[in-house]
Amino acid sequence: VALLATLKTGAAYLPVDPDFPADRIAFMLGDAAPVCLVTTEALAQVLPADAPRLLIDGAQTIADLANCDEANFAVAIDPAHPAYVIYTSGSTGRPKGAVVSHRAIVNRLQWMQARYGLAADDRVLQKTPSSFDVSVWEFFWPLLTGARLVMAQPGAHRDPQLLVECINHYGISTLHFVPSMLQAFMTHEAVESCVSLK
Repeated sequence: VALLATLKTGAAYLPVDPDFPADRIAFMLGDAAPVCLVTTEALAQVLPADAPRLLIDGAQTIADLANCDEANFAVAIDPAHPAYVIYTSGSTGRPKGAVVSHRAIVNRLQWMQARYGLAADDRVLQKTPSSFDVSVWEFFWPLLTGARLVMAQPGAHRDPQLLVECINHYGISTLHFVPSMLQAFMTHEAVESCVSLK
């Protein structure tokens, strides 16, 4: 919801994984200088105190929702405008922020739809942390095609058993793996039970 809301305002988002080391988080926030951190009360405790923030589980935010204007403000977004910023791992030096445009995302999603053709009865598993590029198509491709978006529990991307359970419980038809995790998943004893996968 926060990602969609950010994009609808015409702003770009910067995913910050709370599992990152504190110095990496501080570097990213200092380098990107976001105008607002959308976070929770618990996670706000580990963020720089001077950063403006919106606490999605804060009492004031919840109270404000009762009086929220539901109008669609229809902000005009130039396809060349930034949609998100993602930081490199920094394995070859300091992490670098890569700015990705709306056009680039739409181009990728249109290619994926032409190649793989999601339908309204498909169910896509979103399991990749938002700090990785793969998460972008997991979040938005199903929403553009009318398919169902299913959010895996945090950490499930590393646990074949949790993935098997999620796939079978929700009837997942589409998901993505990096090669190392695909190997771990394919050798799991219950993988053959995942008959909904296409």
